[in-house]
Amino acid sequence: MRGRYPPRMRARDLGIQLGIGTPGPLNAITDVDGVTVGHTTLISGAGELVVGKGPIRTGVTVVCPRGGARRDAVFAGCHRLNGNGELTGLEWIRESGLLTTPVAITNTHSVGVVRDALVAASIDGADARWSLPVVGETFDGLLNDMNGFHVTGAHLHGALAAARGGPVEEGSVGGGTGMICHEFKGGIGTASRVLRGAAGGYTVGVLVQANYGKRAWLRVDGVRVGEAIPTSEVPSPWDEVERRSPKAGSGSIIVIVATDAPLLPHQCERLAQRAGLGIARVGGTGGHTSGDLFIAFSTGNALPTGAGEDFDPVGLGTYEVRVAGDIVIDELFDAVIEATEEAIVNALVAATTMVGRDNITAYAIPHDRLAEVMRAAGR
Repeated sequence: MRGRYPPRMRARDLGIQLGIGTPGPLNAITDVDGVTVGHTTLISGAGELVVGKGPIRTGVTVVCPRGGARRDAVFAGCHRLNGNGELTGLEWIRESGLLTTPVAITNTHSVGVVRDALVAASIDGADARWSLPVVGETFDGLLNDMNGFHVTGAHLHGALAAARGGPVEEGSVGGGTGMICHEFKGGIGTASRVLRGAAGGYTVGVLVQANYGKRAWLRVDGVRVGEAIPTSEVPSPWDEVERRSPKAGSGSIIVIVATDAPLLPHQCERLAQRAGLGIARVGGTGGHTSGDLFIAFSTGNALPTGAGEDFDPVGLGTYEVRVAGDIVIDELFDAVIEATEEAIVNALVAATTMVGRDNITAYAIPHDRLAEVMRAAGR
């Protein structure tokens, strides 16, 4: 099952406005000019798990900083809140400060095949170029036949071919198809902020694959939504699984931060770090079994073709870059925190109830109850 989905509900459609910043026109990571997003969504089968056959509830999501697989590098940085997860290629980003490929997200056991396919998409087989792509994961094995290895290289190529600017599909799509967040159905979410003040004109966008969190910890704009809508009212999918499975609240989140502010790699790293504060606002704790991995990149410098590679050095001996002064860094931090918070809530609101393997059900957060709880709290 592939293709683009019709628009789904978002937090602001329910009257929930998070933070004090100003969203971009799309309130999405694609508000950063040139950034594109694509999904391949795989949904098939029902009933009892048969490893290798299904049910299948998974997919791939890609974020392209320059709009495609073979594009010029961007400055980037990364951060880890808790490291029980995978986001490949980070050592080279830490070393060089450069992101040279799209970022892909999938399920835990499909990182290898997606990484290899992204290598193939990022190089020209006729030469000796190399690629260390960035591919992240979160665990969808509660709903998906994850050990059936249903994601293939063709699915990564399909997500790249589908990558577009404009509105971004959210919820149970792409890599987020089988994900669970705060014991509700989770998945892909996005949001953005346009800066005013000293940093006027810059945009920060965030995309998350949200698959973490305990129900009781869930907060929306500071309101204790998880306590108001407990598992006794809307059941947790974890209630339906065998004792040997990970405990409720186990899981991970990948956060991708994009900005057109001209930042150096160490500044990108500082932005990536602030994603953890946005997660904390929603109730994430970075627990022992969670993989909370973040990457931030800046499109604000047009780096010369070949930057970060060890061939064809013509014109790369010295080149000029711009940099935003740290007088505006707090505004960028605020934008990352708010956009991360709203992206997670958008993932929850956009997701729809899903029945997965062994008929385990991840229920969507009920929009009417969420709106009622927020109104009662004066939001």
